[in-house]
Amino acid sequence: MIGYACIGTNDLGKARAFYDALFGSIGGRRLMEFPDEQGGFTLYGVGWGKPGVAVTRPYNREAATAGNGNMIAIVMDSRDKVDAFHAKALELGGTDEGPPGLRTPEGDRAFYGAYFRDPEGNKFCAFRTGPAAG
Repeated sequence: MIGYACIGTNDLGKARAFYDALFGSIGGRRLMEFPDEQGGFTLYGVGWGKPGVAVTRPYNREAATAGNGNMIAIVMDSRDKVDAFHAKALELGGTDEGPPGLRTPEGDRAFYGAYFRDPEGNKFCAFRTGPAAG
């Protein structure tokens, strides 16, 4: 159902460097990029037809601000990948909003997640649902 989520930036070069490295760590890449004079919209994803994340300067040319209560969740296929993605975000200048860990009881619907903010304050969650193995 979700095609892509879009977040704003005040420093396109810094944002692209952060997301190139972060999303590159899970096989993501730039799928679409508009020129800087057109806002610099940059869409990241693992392939066309899959959900993505875009970063851009706001259309109205006002300052970009992180939304209170907004969050983008990125699904992973293992808990180790949740840990690694969270660590990569912090290594790249993100801030911790909740370390990797089990948020619900273990079992078929277990929720293992880690939370961070990018350098401009946008909140993300990396998560895996289901038992530890499998």
